[in-house]
This record gives sequence, C-alpha cells and structure tokens, in this order.
Amino acid sequence: MTLRREFNVPIYTAKQQKIAKEINSIVKNNDSEISISNWKNWKWQINHTIRDINTFEKLLDIKFTHKKRKILELTMAKFPLSITPYFLSLINKEDYENDPIFKQSFPSSSELKVNKYDMKDPLAEDQDCPIPGLTHRYPDRVLLHVSNVCAMYCRHCTRKRKVGDIDSIPGKKEISKCIKYIRNTPIIRDVLLSGGDPLMLSDEYVDWILFELRKIPHVEVIRIGTRTPVVLPYRITNDLVQIIKKYHPIWLNTHFNHPREITSSSKEALRKIADAGIPMGNQSVLLADVNDCPRIMKRLVHRLVQNRVRPYYLYQCDLTEGLSHFRTPVGKGSEILESLIGHTSGFCVPTYVIDAPGGGGKIPVMPTYLISWSTNKVVLRNYEGIITTYKEPDSYNPIFCERNCQDCKLQLKLEEAEESKAIGIGKLLNDFDKEISLVPNDNERINRRDN
Repeated sequence: MTLRREFNVPIYTAKQQKIAKEINSIVKNNDSEISISNWKNWKWQINHTIRDINTFEKLLDIKFTHKKRKILELTMAKFPLSITPYFLSLINKEDYENDPIFKQSFPSSSELKVNKYDMKDPLAEDQDCPIPGLTHRYPDRVLLHVSNVCAMYCRHCTRKRKVGDIDSIPGKKEISKCIKYIRNTPIIRDVLLSGGDPLMLSDEYVDWILFELRKIPHVEVIRIGTRTPVVLPYRITNDLVQIIKKYHPIWLNTHFNHPREITSSSKEALRKIADAGIPMGNQSVLLADVNDCPRIMKRLVHRLVQNRVRPYYLYQCDLTEGLSHFRTPVGKGSEILESLIGHTSGFCVPTYVIDAPGGGGKIPVMPTYLISWSTNKVVLRNYEGIITTYKEPDSYNPIFCERNCQDCKLQLKLEEAEESKAIGIGKLLNDFDKEISLVPNDNERINRRDN
C-alpha cells in the first residue's frame, strides 16, 4: 500500500512512513506525522542517519541475538554503521540476511578478517599523489578528492581505510593547491571529482569547485563520481542540477549494484540529471552473494539504460582489507560478460576490469573471441559458439610510425574541419561570410564593369 502522490513526485511507502515516525519518536520529535517533503529532504535524511544497532533493530522491527550484537559491535568499532533512512527502507526485513541492500550497508564480522594478500591501499592512491588530495595516475587525467564524507558507509568501499577517519571536507585552501597543480600541468584534460562523495558538499561549494576548474583552458571534461542517486536520491535537487549544468561538458558516474536499488525516487533523480543534458555512466562492483549472477546483472543493465544511464564498468572487487567475503573468482565476471555480449544491446555491456594492485590502473578482462590467426586470416567465435573466419587483405602497405609526422601519408589535421567554406545559398546564410549576393559568370552588367 502506498500513499497518494502528486504528479511526477515519487511516492514514499507505508514502510518509509513507519520508519520516519519511529525516527521522530527516537529523537523525541513531537510531530506525530512525517510529511513527504521532510522524507524527501536530503538534509533530513543525513541528520537522521542510522548509526547504532538499537535504532536499526527498532526501525526494521528485528532483533539480533546477544552473541550477534557483540560481534557486530566489534566490527563497528573499526568500520562504523551509517545508513540513510531511505536506503534502510529498501531492506526486505522478512529475509534481511540475504537482502542485497542489507549486505551492502550493514556490518559483517567478515570485515575483520584480513588475508595476507589484503592491502590498506591496494590501488596505491596515496603513492600517486603529487600533492595531498590529488591522484595523478594516468597521463591526461587526475582524481580530485574533494570530500571524505559519504551519504552512508558502503561495506565494500575500496577506500575502507578512510572510513574510520573523522569526516572532513578539504577547505578552499587545500582544493586551491590541487587546482593550481592542474592549471600548471597542461597535459591534464580530464578531472574526476571523487571522495567520499562530491555531492555531499553544499551547493555553493560544488559551484565554486566547478567554476575554478572550468576556468582552466586545457580542462576539457569534468566528471563527478557519486552514489547519491542510489543511497540518497533526494540530494539531486533542481538547484544542484542547475549548478552542474552551467559547467558543461560535465559527465556523472554513479554506482548501482543491484536492480532493487533502482526505485521511483532514484529514477526521478536520474531523470533530472539526464534532462539537464548530463551524460551518465554506472560503475558496478561484482560482489559475492549480492550481484554475482548473470540474470541479476542483465536486469540491472537493462534498468540502467532504461533510465538513460550507460553501464560503464563492472569492477572486480579490490584487494582492500575486510573485503574478502565480497570477492568472486575472475571467472564469474567473465561468465557474466558472456551472458551479456551478443545477448543484449552492445551499449548495455559494461567493461569488466580489474583495478591492478599497486596502482597499475584498470585492466580490461574480456572473454576470448579471437581463437587463432595466420598471416591473412583470423578465426573467430561469436556469442553462440559459431566459429567463423575473417579474411585479411592480401596486400597492405603498413605505416611504420617513427614519429616522423612531416612525411606521414595520413592527414594529420587533428582539429575540427573548417565549416566556413560554404557555397551556394549556404554562403549567403552564413554570418561569417561577407558575400551578399551570388552572380552568374556570364552576367552582362558585371562583365561591363570588368571591362
């Protein structure tokens, strides 16, 4: 049963209403009712984040055993609990231990297990920081850490080493140093805002960061990595979208891991972003007992593209401490790719990658479709297992690149094509052309002028 709603306004369920009322009772709020405007207020959601077991039990009407609570408390001493009321409301309390929302948001004793190959910083982000707050790993792009604050603590976070830190937001002084580095490094054309979650900053701070980056001539693209459309969709307000829209081209990557995370509220958030002309990609993490199933992932990518989000990456779970229970064999990811390639639209298929330990970057891992090759023929298989051949050219004059660009046969005109060389009526319509009329060559009057 759901409450009535106005046109184009996401409903909130009776379950969400009950949770909100319980929260009011816990914080001794005298309001007997919770309005939809309060539930959809992202700051209200953050102010009422669930951080302790007692509140969690009361809101979901479940009870952990004494032994279970003791184990959970040990885990939370290192990796705290933090979940928004919205995301908590998605948990199926009838089977919560197997629920994908629960597993991603609630502590597990398995997080305290550290294997010998686990690492605090498996991607060596801290080592690739020329200055604090900036990771420069790839030649033409950087990752700018603008916040350590997230809407919630995801149990599979690759930056789990920072989860226990005191929430902090770098000030303008620290961010300005990073922006100065970007300004003084012309090779950088792409800046990714990350954290934490950049969209947990105030509208004004987001505006300032984007404004400063957009002033740098060689920064072609700005990207924002955020999980707010998943765990706090109400953060995507009209005001925030209008701020981001001012600084196009902006790309936004979000992080849906399971089809159940795509709700009426998340769809509304994605609609606002897409309608503002902001292209979206999704980065999922392959998680054992959460989404390690071809049917689940196929449903997820279909729901994503239905909401104008392109599946971008499927990550193999990193070798971060406390994540061993989430890891699958690499073969599971390959199996999922096999179930997608050829079986659904090409733009539904993410790139399956392993983010190499030690800072080696993202390495694509794809099923093998090239079976063999000779000097003029390759043998291929398709998604059905059909084996076929592709005949290569008998004569091909290769271009051996010695960086001698002046003698290269290819047209090395790398800039956009010139549009000003219009002819005919188009020449008169173009404001940049000085012609005001078209005169035939044999016009007698014009010929008299020439004589």
